[in-house]
Amino acid sequence: MSVVSGVLAPSVFPDGGRRLVVYVVYDRRGEVEDFVVHALAALREHAAHVLVVANGSLSAAGREKLAPVSDSVLVRENVGYDIWAHKEALEFAGDLSSYDEIVLANDTWYGPVRPFGPLFERMDAREVHFWGMTDHAEEVPNPFTGEGRLAYHLQSFWIAVRRDMFLSDSWASYWRDLPPMPDYFDAVLKHEAVFTEHFTDRGFTAGVAFGFEKYPTTHPALFNADLLIEDGCPLLKRRPLFHYPPFLDRHAVIGRWTLETVEKHGYPMPLIWDNLARNVPPRVMNADAAMLEVLPDVDISYDPTHPFRIVVIAHIYYVEMTDEILDHVDTLPGEYDLVVTTPEEERAVAIREILEQRNGNARSHEVRVVENDGRDQSAFLVGCRDILLSDNYDLVVKLHSKKTPQDGFNVGRHFKRQQFDNLLNSEGYSANLVALFQKEPGLGMAYPPTIHIGYPTMGRGWWSNKPGYERIAETLGIHVPPDEISPLAPYGSMFIARPAALRLLVQHPWKYQDFGGAEAYRDGGLAHVLERVPSYAAGELGYHTRTVCTTEYLSISHTAFDYNLDQMSTTIPGDTVEQIHFLKRAGYVGSGTWRDFVNMYVRLNPTERSPLRRALRKTRRALAGARGRLRQARRR
Repeated sequence: MSVVSGVLAPSVFPDGGRRLVVYVVYDRRGEVEDFVVHALAALREHAAHVLVVANGSLSAAGREKLAPVSDSVLVRENVGYDIWAHKEALEFAGDLSSYDEIVLANDTWYGPVRPFGPLFERMDAREVHFWGMTDHAEEVPNPFTGEGRLAYHLQSFWIAVRRDMFLSDSWASYWRDLPPMPDYFDAVLKHEAVFTEHFTDRGFTAGVAFGFEKYPTTHPALFNADLLIEDGCPLLKRRPLFHYPPFLDRHAVIGRWTLETVEKHGYPMPLIWDNLARNVPPRVMNADAAMLEVLPDVDISYDPTHPFRIVVIAHIYYVEMTDEILDHVDTLPGEYDLVVTTPEEERAVAIREILEQRNGNARSHEVRVVENDGRDQSAFLVGCRDILLSDNYDLVVKLHSKKTPQDGFNVGRHFKRQQFDNLLNSEGYSANLVALFQKEPGLGMAYPPTIHIGYPTMGRGWWSNKPGYERIAETLGIHVPPDEISPLAPYGSMFIARPAALRLLVQHPWKYQDFGGAEAYRDGGLAHVLERVPSYAAGELGYHTRTVCTTEYLSISHTAFDYNLDQMSTTIPGDTVEQIHFLKRAGYVGSGTWRDFVNMYVRLNPTERSPLRRALRKTRRALAGARGRLRQARRR
């Protein structure tokens, strides 16, 4: 065997060779998700030993799920990310001399989207010391630091190392001297970005299964995932589906197209939707995966051979809207059960008379008199709790008689139509909406997009409700990360959902008195807080949300969005990402007083903070002195 620069020449993976797979998993709940089990089951046939490292904690149920797809499990403190997990795993494995290759991997990908077999067959024949699934081109300056150089490197989510390298002194010293990695950027800059060059500089030969030279960007795992999959890459990085949406927008990364490619090749999509729903802020997920469904008014997808048991729960305060609401409800495919809630017996009598005279599609109807504290929220969660927990229905349609008279005629009319038309616009439209639930067993909710015409919702959707949401999330055990600026929520409080997706929210013993009186029906009050909870509660159980709208509403909404964003962008330099970062650094504009602008200047120019503050103090003293002299002059 030849030696190059003191290092044994690279070799192929031998026939009958033994491979150790070290796979790191992290779950904030200490559980093991199904996409992990799926990946390990496929890897197992290519490995002599599978070692799973759980960062943080591992529940008994999680350990049970790992048993059939792993040979050993190491649970460790969640420090140092997957890099230090790999270090401890190598120590835990002990004598490595019986292996011909070690694969260091983690749970930051879905797979196999394409089979592992052809990949291993191709890379086994390569004469290398180590190889990666994908790589990243050199960049100057380093995008993480803004200076220096980001070296060419194999990406650390999958690096395979042959025995001549992992039994070398260079290998032992690298892991012995590994620096601490307290944050994500440390993991990138102190390991991933230096690992490849560290070993190639010492004479080791690197290879890559899907090199960036074949693709139109320097980072194909993030920017060209669909092209990688078409070329046979068995893995889809999860990051394109949870990364910062404006950044993906800048690079025209279309998550919907990527997912269509994944689905085309037969990967079980519920594994992806379940994982994203539980771990990604819903509004981020909605943007990255383009989860707005624009539905036609002609039925193109409903399967009448698999009808759903549907219950419609409508809170009707304005009796005169009863027929209007039920006309929309009657567009649902097939029959449904109807439950109407209303706050007074007098209204209930009038509603019952209307129902008796209608010849609609309701299989049965019931009118319940409920308390009005909390309005439609309490009527739903308290007054109809028994129905929602009964397991008698596959879908629940939540509606209420919406007028919003306090906001003026035009605004109220638009909000009402935005809700009803985008949920139950026509028979064909409603059939297509129900068909979404038929197609996707993990679809938990569907409702109209965020209201923005007539309302300043954008940028402030939480209003004063986020502290209340955080308390409720803790109470209900919701670990789904909350969205930063505005929640993905059914503003207007109308939606279609699986009762199973609402279970966390519904099984809590809410009471009418929890909601307070009429004065508590405002932002910060329980009813308004609960309006923002459903998608997060559904996500905790693995159910995802889609927003839905008609073709007409999209034309109305998009043109308004397009013009408004154009107007707001005109005085801010850079592209959307740069504009957002600039405005966030500047902070709140306030009312545009000189103090507001000075504070913005200080935030944008922190190095000038101290001199500027000294100047401001002098200016304030001078102004105070001038005002004092003016008062004295007036008294004289």
